[in-house]
Amino acid sequence: MKERCWNAKWITNNSYSIGRKVSPVPMMFAKKIKKSGEIKKATLFATAIGIYQCYINGKKVGNCYFAPGFTSYEHQLQYQVYDVTDMLKVENTLSAVVAGGWAVGCFTYSLNNKLFADRQAFLAELVIEYKDGSAETVGTDASWEVSQKSNFIYADWYNGETYDATVTIQPSDFCRADEIAIKGNTKLLEQYGESVVQHEIIEPKFCYQAKSGEYIYDFGQNFAGVISAEIIGRQGQKITVRHAEVLMNNELFVRSLRTAKATATYICKDGKQTYSPTFTYMGFQYIGVSGITPEDIQLKGIVLHSDIPEIGTFECSNADINKLQQNIRWSAKSNFVDIPTDCPQRDERMGWTGDLAVFASTACFNFDMRRFLNKWLLDVKCEQAKGGAIPRVVPRLGDNWPIFATSCWGDSCILVPWADYLAYGNKALLSRQYATMTKFLKAAKFWCEFFSMGKTSRRIWKLPFHFGDWCAPNEPFYKWLYKGKWVATAYFANSCKIVAEIADILGKPEDKKYYLNLRKEICDAYIKRFTNGKGKLKYEFQTAYVLPLYFNMVEGETKKAMASNLVALIKKSDYHLTTGFPGSPYLLFALSDNGYADIAYKVLMQNTCSSWLYQVKAGATTIWERWDALRPDGTVNIGTSLNTNNKNSRGGMVSFNHYAYGAVGDFLYRRIAGIEATSGGYKTFDIKPIVGGDLSSAKASTLSPYGTISSNWHIDNGSFILKVSVPSGTIATVTMPNGATQTVNGGEYEFSCKL
Repeated sequence: MKERCWNAKWITNNSYSIGRKVSPVPMMFAKKIKKSGEIKKATLFATAIGIYQCYINGKKVGNCYFAPGFTSYEHQLQYQVYDVTDMLKVENTLSAVVAGGWAVGCFTYSLNNKLFADRQAFLAELVIEYKDGSAETVGTDASWEVSQKSNFIYADWYNGETYDATVTIQPSDFCRADEIAIKGNTKLLEQYGESVVQHEIIEPKFCYQAKSGEYIYDFGQNFAGVISAEIIGRQGQKITVRHAEVLMNNELFVRSLRTAKATATYICKDGKQTYSPTFTYMGFQYIGVSGITPEDIQLKGIVLHSDIPEIGTFECSNADINKLQQNIRWSAKSNFVDIPTDCPQRDERMGWTGDLAVFASTACFNFDMRRFLNKWLLDVKCEQAKGGAIPRVVPRLGDNWPIFATSCWGDSCILVPWADYLAYGNKALLSRQYATMTKFLKAAKFWCEFFSMGKTSRRIWKLPFHFGDWCAPNEPFYKWLYKGKWVATAYFANSCKIVAEIADILGKPEDKKYYLNLRKEICDAYIKRFTNGKGKLKYEFQTAYVLPLYFNMVEGETKKAMASNLVALIKKSDYHLTTGFPGSPYLLFALSDNGYADIAYKVLMQNTCSSWLYQVKAGATTIWERWDALRPDGTVNIGTSLNTNNKNSRGGMVSFNHYAYGAVGDFLYRRIAGIEATSGGYKTFDIKPIVGGDLSSAKASTLSPYGTISSNWHIDNGSFILKVSVPSGTIATVTMPNGATQTVNGGEYEFSCKL
């Protein structure tokens, strides 16, 4: 991560003030530049407090959205580097429009603003190298001009954008810019995360006029992005585009957006013109258009997300499972918009740590997440509290909750870099984050011991606050929280186990020994406090069995009894899940790895509520936040939320594009296809497919640092036939359904056995 010595000054308009709970009017900066010779190379360095877009002679610079991106601004701020050699003429106007973005605009469900600064600011340097060997640098300073007048009338994450094509900007609209110094000791670092860029372009599937008068367009896919419009308009004509994830009674259903208006407004000039929002994005499948008829507007959907390369595939003989895999990928892309968000549509879009904690492994199989996670984990490290707690959202900007050491959400500081390491073998990342991990475990241990008496009590993690079995179906949120001590204690044991492995990798034998001993004490306490000592929980719920089974906290007859009791609960719920975010990713593993693969497949193949395939059968194109986000009767489960700080909110918590339950993808890849890393970067790995359900074939692949790994199996006349691809420099242990095992080096192989 590269710092730069800047001669330029931060500039703003000090006379502009912003009220409370509103986003600022975008600010426009401009400078006339005349080149003095034949250019060899021209490079623009730029960043902002807010989000910016640069232009040279009216043409957009670069292809990214929402630069400089969202980081822990008190610690680091990215700047971007653009090659603009071919854009310069003899006389030029370099301009930039800066909207409020995360730093100044409304953000979080509380709709607070000015979270990092009182107004936008801009910093840039244009470095021109001439062919004669000379060079000049044009940097932002008081010679620049600034205006609150531009075509961008309004820009807000949640409410949307208003663009007026009739606005003509005059020299008299500008005033001299003010030089300022930004607060704190923020490091300016060359961009080290992935840019948010345009990906797929989606055509609408159909259009009709609703009773409200709006023209409703269905894009057939829920996604994060913006519309693109080709318009035949007249001067002053106002076009309004509203966005929603679902329809109700053939109208846009917007209650789930809470306060977010999710609206793009365009004011036309005469004739043909195009428009697409620049300083906002929405999560949507449907739009409602008013102010123009379909004959005069052609609409497309532009998918926006961080530029994470797609490296993984999965496909099987069951069409619904394949659709589930597609939905997992779409929810990932929709929520990897510079940071790992919880949802792309409502008044939130924050970096919730618990969601990524459970989903990171699935994400790393499907996408190259290295730069994305490296950026986010740096913020995790910087924003860790002195006592070791991790904020529940990262970056924390705008979140006013006290920073408590909280299970699963806090365990993200361990689970996410561990998933990265297994996928890509990045030992340096483990080393950088190691102190963060150990400080968090120290905080967890402190809270276990706080006001606790006796050895067992001192290893049960119940204080100060846990989200518990978050989003478990058919329960109010206070019941999710009540289950916190079961969830927290199990996650604490698991994180100790992982950190012991990391300590071994980093050459810290004393740490390894310490965390393994601590883990054993926690496991013993879980059994003594929560069970009858023979594998039966005193207070039974699925997650409380799933976690100790998957985390290998029990063994022998106790483990067998726990697995049997979990199966009994699943049968009691008619093979439906009753797990929330922390338990759902591991339910199928807890079954299949303990002799109940048939039950695991039965749960996976279930298609009534609550189950993964219920969402598929209901027409989902992404993963839902709640198992019953759309109830069987067709109504939306708006639910309840802990977030009551926003008095204007209509309450509720439901998203149709939320990747946490998509963590089941891990089971598809590691058990159905059978690909599982056993050391960093798949240097060694297993291929051990588990056959079940109605599946007659499955195949998966992922691009490791050594090359592509693939597993491709099918059943033919009672024979199981497996083809595998093992990259050079790696070692794979292949285990067939009949138990036969073989270790192979790089190459292509085929195996078969009778079932």
